[in-house]
Amino acid sequence: MRRQASLVLLNILSLSRLPMAVAFIVESDVRVRAALVMLAAFTDFLDGWIARHKGLATRLGALIDPVADRAFMVTAIFVCYLDGLIALPEVLLLLVRDIGTAVGFIVTRLVPKLRRAELKARMLGKVVTTLQLVTLLCVLLFPPAVRPLVALIAVLSLASVVDYTLAVLRSRKVPRSVEPVSRRPDEHGPRGTPVPTARE
Repeated sequence: MRRQASLVLLNILSLSRLPMAVAFIVESDVRVRAALVMLAAFTDFLDGWIARHKGLATRLGALIDPVADRAFMVTAIFVCYLDGLIALPEVLLLLVRDIGTAVGFIVTRLVPKLRRAELKARMLGKVVTTLQLVTLLCVLLFPPAVRPLVALIAVLSLASVVDYTLAVLRSRKVPRSVEPVSRRPDEHGPRGTPVPTARE
């Protein structure tokens, strides 16, 4: 029961980024928006740290966390675009990784051979997410740093999409374990073929 309660609280912490996304739309004050970005980053770090160190990682949590992240990030980026704080090409470059992973997720659901593949967060993806948050802060507080950061994110995003794709392809090729066959003489038939045991 205690573990179940902890999992619920952890998922609530992840889902808290959804109302933060709504607040980012409603609130026009730059400092408040910057505070929301930092709060979103903090909750992302906190729920990930708790899940890893307390043994609370689950498949549901692994789905909720990135969905909440993307919801906040994409919302914040588009709001900044609509407010004229960032250009459309920069928006597209910032979202290269998100578009790529979204397409990858759809493909794994549609292609039967890929449905068993595990969709896990990758280190490059985490780096891109961190840089996206830093870029959002710069859009709001220090615009001169935005272009270099966007260029860096674009390069790392392409690398992240390739890394993610390779990881998905590798995860579907996990070999099935095979139990060793006993070679004792009394376990073989008249022609030397193994005789099935109780475990077989």
